[in-house]
Amino acid sequence: MGGGIALGESIPPYTAHAVSVSLPTWRSNVGYEEGEDWVVNSMTTGYPRFYIHKLIQAFAADIVAKHGQPGQKAMLFPTPTIAARCVAFVKGRAPAEVVRDLCVVSFVLDSSNPLSKPLRPLRPEIAAVLCSEECFPYAKQYWQHSGDGVSSRRAEFCHGLFKDGLLVLDDGSSSPKRSSPVPSERKLCRGPRRYQRPMSIDDSSPSRNTNGTRQAPEGVEEDSQETSRFLEERFGRNLDLSFVEPAKSAIRRRIAGALVADAELSKTPQPSELGSNTRGIVNLREDDVFLYPCGMNAIFTAHRALLAARGPMKSINFGFPYVDTLKILEKFGPGCLSLPFASEAELDDLEQRLKGGERFLALFCEFPGNPLLTCPNLQRIRQLADQYDFALVVDETIGTFGNINVLQFADVVVSSLTKIFSGDCNVMGGSAILSPNSRYHAALKSVMSTPPEFEDTYWAEDVIFMERNSRDFATRIERINSNAEAICDVLKSSPLIKKIYYPKFNESRPNYEAAKLPGGGYGGLLSTTFHDRQKAMVFYDNLETAKGPSLGTNFTLTSPYVLLAHYQELDWAKSCGVDPDLIRISVGLEEPDYLRAVFTRALEVAEKADSQ
Repeated sequence: MGGGIALGESIPPYTAHAVSVSLPTWRSNVGYEEGEDWVVNSMTTGYPRFYIHKLIQAFAADIVAKHGQPGQKAMLFPTPTIAARCVAFVKGRAPAEVVRDLCVVSFVLDSSNPLSKPLRPLRPEIAAVLCSEECFPYAKQYWQHSGDGVSSRRAEFCHGLFKDGLLVLDDGSSSPKRSSPVPSERKLCRGPRRYQRPMSIDDSSPSRNTNGTRQAPEGVEEDSQETSRFLEERFGRNLDLSFVEPAKSAIRRRIAGALVADAELSKTPQPSELGSNTRGIVNLREDDVFLYPCGMNAIFTAHRALLAARGPMKSINFGFPYVDTLKILEKFGPGCLSLPFASEAELDDLEQRLKGGERFLALFCEFPGNPLLTCPNLQRIRQLADQYDFALVVDETIGTFGNINVLQFADVVVSSLTKIFSGDCNVMGGSAILSPNSRYHAALKSVMSTPPEFEDTYWAEDVIFMERNSRDFATRIERINSNAEAICDVLKSSPLIKKIYYPKFNESRPNYEAAKLPGGGYGGLLSTTFHDRQKAMVFYDNLETAKGPSLGTNFTLTSPYVLLAHYQELDWAKSCGVDPDLIRISVGLEEPDYLRAVFTRALEVAEKADSQ
C-alpha cells in the first residue's frame, strides 16, 4: 500500500472497520491534535479508543433518542458490569453537578421473538452509559484507557437488532444465561463480508497482493432455511457460530507458540498442556492464554487482576510510557512509580527503594519499548521480582513472539493482537498469557476466570477476522524483519539522519539478545530523527507510504509518533530523551527494492529542501 491516501480516509481504504486513518502531511497531524475543522471534518474514521467509530456513534445516538433525555450522550459497553465500572470511574472524577443524570440502560435479545433464537449464542447485549455532554469526556477517558468499549462490529450488528426490535430494554425477563456455551450445531449470524462462506479452521490462507494487503476470496452463500434467509436479508452476510470456539482455540495456540497444525484445531481440543512450543514452557496450557477485545484491555485486565489477587499497592512503569498504560497505573489503584529511561541506573534506584522497604504490585514494561525500541534488562528485573515479591508484566507487541521469548522472564505477557499478529489493520484484539511457573499463577488464573467482574467480551465476528488474519503470522514476520533492516540501511546512508532507533543498533541490544529466539530477527518497528526539523517534515510529507496511527500492519505505515501521542506534553517527552520530531516507521511486506526506492526518493527531496 503506497502513499496517496487522502486525508481522513481509512487505512486500508474503503475498509469499514479499519484501525488507522490517513494523516498524510506533518501539518495534518498538528491539525488533528489541534482539532482543526479541515482535518477533523475530513476523517471517515480514526484509531479505536481515541476515535469513536461512526457506527458506534450512530447506535449511541439512536439509544439516546429512544431512551435518553435531550442533551444526553451515550457511551456503549458490552455488559452492564463494565458500564457500572465506567460509572464508578466517572463519579470518582467528575464534579458532582455533572453526574446527576448519569445512568446505565441495558439491552438484550427479545427472547419472546422466535427470530432471536439463532442469535442467542452470540449474547449480543449492549449496556449504554447515559450522561450529560459535560460528563461525557470523563466517560471517554474510561473508554480510552480501559479498552472496555464495544467494537465497531459489535455495535453494527447490535444496532441492526435494535432497529428491528430484536434487541430490547432489559427488564430482567429476557436476560440470557451468561454462562451458556456456544452450541455445537450450526447457528448463523452476520459475519465478515469478505468471507461470506462458513469458515473452516484449516482453510488455506487468503492470497496476498504484492503491496502486503490480502485479496478477498470469492464468497459462496449457503443454507436456505427460513431463519438463515431472514438473517441474510437483514444483515447481508452469514457467519457459522460453530467455528467461533475453534477459532479462539487456534488463536490461543498460535499465541502460545504451540507447534501444531491448524487442521488439528477443527476438533476444538479441550484445554490441555501444549507440549512443544516456542515459548519454551513445558507446562503451558491453552487456558493460560486469555483473549480480549484489544491490547489495552489486556493490560487493564492484568492490572485489575493483580490488584484483586495481591491487594492495593503501587505499580512501576518501566521505560518511556505508552500513554494509556501509564494512565491505567495512575488512575486505577494507588498509583505508580514511573522510570521512563528503562536504564540500569533506574534499576539501581529501584533496588535501593526495595531494600529500603518499599513494596510494589508489579512492574510493567514493553519489550522493546515504543518508540525508542529500548529493551529493559529482563534478567535483572526477574531477579528483583523474585527477591522482593512483585509481578513482572511484559508487553511483547513490538518484539512479537515470532522473534523473542519473554515468557521465560515474565509472570504475565500481554500483547496487542491488533498489530502484527493480525497485520490487516481491520480488527482489534488483545491477549494475556499467565506463566504457569509464576508464583501468582493460581491466584491470577482464579481471578481472571471469575465472571462477572472478569468476562469474555471478545465479539465473535472479530474473533473470526483475527483467526483468519493470523494464519500466516510466522512467515510474515521473517519478511518484515528483513525489510526493516533494508530501510535501516537506507537511512544510515543519509547525512540528514541524526539517529536510528532499532533493537539491532541500540545500546540495549544485549538485553534483546537475551530474549531473542534462535532464527528470530529484530522486528518491524524502527524510529529515526533528523538533524533538521524542516527536513524531517519534508521527508514525511514526501514519503510514499501509508501515513497514520497504529503499527504492525502488512503495509509500511509511518507516523510522527511523538507528535500524535504526546502533543500536549512534548517538553516532558523531550526530558525523557524522546525527540518531539521523531518519525516512527512500521515496516510492511512490500518488495525490498520498492521500499528502498520509496525511502531514497523522500530523502532526496528532503535533502534539496531549504532549512528554516
